[in-house]
Amino acid sequence: MADTGTLARPYAKAIFELANADKELAAWSKTLSTLAEIMNDASAKDFISRIDLTNEERVRFLQEICADMGESEMFTSRRGENFLRLLAENERFMAAKEIALQFEELKAWAENTVKVQLVTATGVNDSVVEKIKSSLEKKLGRAVELELKEDPELIGGAVIHAEGRVIDGSVKSRLSELSETLAS
Repeated sequence: MADTGTLARPYAKAIFELANADKELAAWSKTLSTLAEIMNDASAKDFISRIDLTNEERVRFLQEICADMGESEMFTSRRGENFLRLLAENERFMAAKEIALQFEELKAWAENTVKVQLVTATGVNDSVVEKIKSSLEKKLGRAVELELKEDPELIGGAVIHAEGRVIDGSVKSRLSELSETLAS
């Protein structure tokens, strides 16, 4: 069987094309994130997986949960309801997280942005953050949305995650490399 990423791709691409044409990227982004959050919940996952439910019952259940979370607009639209129905018919609700992730990647390309995670051992000075952001924008040729994260295990330095690439300038990684060199 194909992996979740492969299964999710046509759904993410199709909903992206519709959302982009309708200028609803932000709304669909939020809605798909909500769907992924729901499908990450064990109770919701168990309920959706019940064999005694019809596809229409699955769709209505998700519409109600989304409404409770304040996200009913997109999934009660004709396109949104059809999207949920298609996921139900093809048993793809478990791919919701991957669909949302792939949609976000397509959205970032369309908006000429990239999400970058900067992981440091301790907090970083705002001026340093701006320098890193500016440097990454020049290197990547796109606007950077920088997420800051702390991981004391790094000891010092930083790790940058961008577009599937990792730039590891942490003290922890340097010590690990030194250890491997000395052990050989």
